[in-house]
Order: sequence, then structure tokens, then C-alpha cells
Amino acid sequence: MTLFPHTPMQLLEMAGLPHGWAWFLATVIGILAIALPVMLSVALVIYFDRKIWAAMALRRGPNVVGPVGILQSFADGLKVFLQETIVPSAANKGLFLIGPIVTFTVALLAWAVIPFNSGAILANINVGVLYVLAISSLGVYGTIMAGWASNSKYPFFSAMRASAQMISYEVSIGFIVICVVLWAGSFNMNSIVIAQKGHGLGFINAFACNIFLFPMWVMFFISSLAETQRAPFDLTEAESELVAGYQTEYSSMSFALFWLGEYGNVLLMCALNATLFWGGYLPPVEWAPLYLIPGWIWLIAKMGFGFFVFSWVKATVPRYRYDQLMRLGWKVFLPVSLLFVFLVSGYLMATGHFA
Repeated sequence: MTLFPHTPMQLLEMAGLPHGWAWFLATVIGILAIALPVMLSVALVIYFDRKIWAAMALRRGPNVVGPVGILQSFADGLKVFLQETIVPSAANKGLFLIGPIVTFTVALLAWAVIPFNSGAILANINVGVLYVLAISSLGVYGTIMAGWASNSKYPFFSAMRASAQMISYEVSIGFIVICVVLWAGSFNMNSIVIAQKGHGLGFINAFACNIFLFPMWVMFFISSLAETQRAPFDLTEAESELVAGYQTEYSSMSFALFWLGEYGNVLLMCALNATLFWGGYLPPVEWAPLYLIPGWIWLIAKMGFGFFVFSWVKATVPRYRYDQLMRLGWKVFLPVSLLFVFLVSGYLMATGHFA
């Protein structure tokens, strides 16, 4: 017996609403149920991000606003909300304002296919993986718009870096995901999670325990850092070279939307790491009492660990040079990921996996 035997749409239809209106309202409720917690989570992860950096540098971090400083992010949000939005006189005003909106919107769209529990998914489409890859590739447009429309040299250089960086690592991410799709036998995100049940040694719910897929997870995680422009690949915002990169000319809420989009993408990549390689909403091991804990708690716990590693890397690893970044993407990750596509498909064919 499930905790919620009826979907929101079924409940609305039972309340007497026509099918069309029931579908519309159920979809809006589902969108808000994902978008609002994600935006709230962004404020919290910024706080935890700063706390982790501080701890690794033997500092205190935010500790004044609210209990143990937990309201610092909300105070920062209120500050930028009350600031004036300044548009440079020589900027393309339309594109200048659209850039951060595109970045923020795209960061939320991909959450539609992330399964939070069995059946708890906004759009359970058969091509969920392709949808995520397509949406994530749109994120660079916000950065390019911001850099070009600012009519300033440093933001423009940053936009060019961002486009090259994201294209370079999306290629290897595509090949890595192909390995997971081959093993799961489906592009559906929920099916990929279910395929990981008892996959490792017969009792561990994770593809990452697979000798072929563990190297793919390591590469996927590093590519996630590059895709979200996090250290050591934060060359689009290299303050020693580009001031603040594509964000240099922005202020007020337009600046805040870039931050919301950036951390929204970081959380999305943490969710993808958990969903594709670490069992998603499944408990870590096959043990009946662990299934008493709701799946969304397991997913959030795995995302939390992934975010801790994101912050750990940023606090400890020095920034790459741009030539090193391109070399890693094109000369290391691309050939290795392509090799593993052949190895995984060859192994699955030899063992009759596709029979």
C-alpha cells in the first residue's frame, strides 16, 4: 500500500474538475513542488558552501545573521533585491536582461525528469536522459548573451571561454551517459535507477560499483565541475584575469539570477551523479529496513555528499590554465570515454545482455 494512492491529477478529477483543468493544475502544482524547494535549497547550499570553505581554511564563515549564520544567504538576497539594476549605456539592453533569465530558467527545466521516488517524477518520459542533455546544452546561451550584450571586453572573453568549455565537456558527458544507458537498457531516468537495484555484488544499489562504470563516474563528476564552471574550471569568472567574467557588468536581481542559475545547475549535477551512478532514490544497499526511509531522503543525502565533494574540490584544488582545461577535455576525456563505449557495448554483447 502506497502512502499516496492517488496522483494530484486523479484527486482533482475526483473533486469534479474537467480532465483538461485537472491536468493543468496538477502540472502547475508539480512544477511549484520542484521549483520552490530548489530555489530554497540554493540559499542553503550557498551557506553550506561558504561554511565548508571556511572550515577547510580554519575560518568561521558566516556566523552573524541568524542562528550560526544560516540566514546570511537570505540577507544577501534581500540586499541585491533592494539594489538598483544598472544597464551599461553601450549595452544591448534586451539581450543584457534576457541573459540571466535564460540561465536561471534553463537551470530549473531539467529537474522535470529527475525521479525523487518511485512514481514521484514530473515528466516520466522515455527519453529523459536525452532531455537532460538537450536542456543542459542550452545553459551556455545565457552566458554568451550576457558576455556579448555587455559590450565589454572581459565579459566577452568570458563568454567565449564558457562556450568552448561547455561544448568540450558535453561531448565526453554524452559518451559517458551512453555507457550508463547501454547497461540500463533505457533512456528513462526511473528505469536507470531501477536497473541499479542490487547491481554491485548483488546487494549494492549503484552502477558506480561496476568495474566498467566506476571510471565513467569519476570522469562524469570531473566533467560536472567543468560543465557548471566550478573550481578548478572556473575560468569564466577568473577574477585575476577577467574581473568577474560575464557577470562583471551586472548588479541587483540580474546578478542574483546568475547565482541562482549557477547553484541550481550544481544541484542538478549532484542529482544526476546520484541518479545515474549511485542508485538515485534507492537506499545504498539491499536491506528491507532501509526501504522504510522515503526515497527522496536517500536522494537528498546522496546529493548532499556530492555537493560536499564539489565544495571540497573548490577549497583545495588550484585553478587550471585554459590550455590544461582544453587538453583534459579533448585529449583525455573524449578518447577514454569513447573507448569505454566500445568496451561496455562489447562486454554486454559478449555476455548476451541484449539477447
